[in-house]
Amino acid sequence: METKVIAVFDIGKTNKKILLFDQEFNLVYQYEEKFSTTRDEDGFECDDIQLIENWMVNTLSALVKEGKFDIQAINFSTYGASLAFLDKEGKLLTPIYNYLKEVKPEIQEALFQEYGGVDEFCRQTASPALGMLLNSGIQALWLKQEKKEIWEKVAHTLHFPQYLSSIFTHRFISEPTSIGCHTFMWNFDQMQYHAYLKKEDVKLPEPVRNDELYSAIIQGKEIKTGVGIHDSSASLVPYLQKSKDEFILLSTGTWCISMNPFNKEALTTNQLKNDCLCFLTPEMQQVKSSRLFMGHFHEECVVKLNDYFAADKNKFRSINYSEELEKSVNQKYGKVLRFFPLGIEKFGEGLKKIDLSVFADFEEAYTCLVMELTELCIRSINLVIPKKDTTKTIYVSGGFSRNVIFVRLLSKYFNDKKVCTSEIDNASALGAAMVVAKNLEDFTRDKIKLESNKKTLS
Repeated sequence: METKVIAVFDIGKTNKKILLFDQEFNLVYQYEEKFSTTRDEDGFECDDIQLIENWMVNTLSALVKEGKFDIQAINFSTYGASLAFLDKEGKLLTPIYNYLKEVKPEIQEALFQEYGGVDEFCRQTASPALGMLLNSGIQALWLKQEKKEIWEKVAHTLHFPQYLSSIFTHRFISEPTSIGCHTFMWNFDQMQYHAYLKKEDVKLPEPVRNDELYSAIIQGKEIKTGVGIHDSSASLVPYLQKSKDEFILLSTGTWCISMNPFNKEALTTNQLKNDCLCFLTPEMQQVKSSRLFMGHFHEECVVKLNDYFAADKNKFRSINYSEELEKSVNQKYGKVLRFFPLGIEKFGEGLKKIDLSVFADFEEAYTCLVMELTELCIRSINLVIPKKDTTKTIYVSGGFSRNVIFVRLLSKYFNDKKVCTSEIDNASALGAAMVVAKNLEDFTRDKIKLESNKKTLS
């Protein structure tokens, strides 16, 4: 008997995956690809969307044809802040532009001037002013101003997850999570598209629910197809559906993102200036979030440590937590951040000025590094904790959930909460599957575990 599954395409900037989840949300199949990038018409690096599209269609067709799995539904989890501009037939008019591409500041400055200034506009849209296409509303205005001949042909503007869905369904739709992630598109005061989008004739569909399903025909088989979801919002779904307590999710990797779905306070100017923003859940609830480039800081500093101490590149993984060493580091160095002599804003420049000669050995230096990263992370988490805090648990997922020093220090600081490492792998893909499973029979969430029992810290 064929195993009934939900297929999820999890499309990151580096890795592109297809994952199959069975009726109890066990991962039963996974395949991963890395694709070469291409360049847009201005020479800026971007994903090769044609390669990705062909891979998705061919991979899904092969799985259906093979017949080992009975694919009940498909969904899509992708990075945010990327738009697809389509003509009236639904064909792409442009590349999927890289959201790190910088644009002339006059585009966003004109918006700020018309809508109450930078602080008010950013507060309304819960988006830091990033000066690049990472604010996807700026992508549309940039295309309109800089590439008028293309803009005149645009009939549909979709976020990346919805474009991938449209490849299979030929439906042009929108949904809350892609609109609500640092896009400059959503007015969080009015909970609707910002007024400038209609004025500028940006052709966006009205959002539908994330559990909406449409029909796709793959190898003669009709498969229910989701509308896609922004990966950060998707990673929250398992916790929102399974956690008994109100919580903060600390998703760690290159970026460390602290997400609090239970903070109802509006963003402040200070929070926006400290890289805070708001996401939307599939139910269109605000998720206050803060970001820290912690994984990048860690990676660069470890390279420097390895070079100085002539250590193996994986030596840091063997360093355990030592309360005695923690006290010693505090006594020696106090509150001075040895690894951030010029602050986090000038980390690259400051990296050259780090003096490792003050440390006795690799273990002391690495412990000090993690202590400093944890302190920065605590500041970032505190930005999303409201005055009336109701959260009882902090879930730590991703790479730093396996860093014993980091988790122990975090637990010591937040001693009024339960700090536990998460057992969930592929949380974004799992969340995308769980969203569409609401409208499918025979799929159960009972066996999903949020915590790793061996690592739970109180």
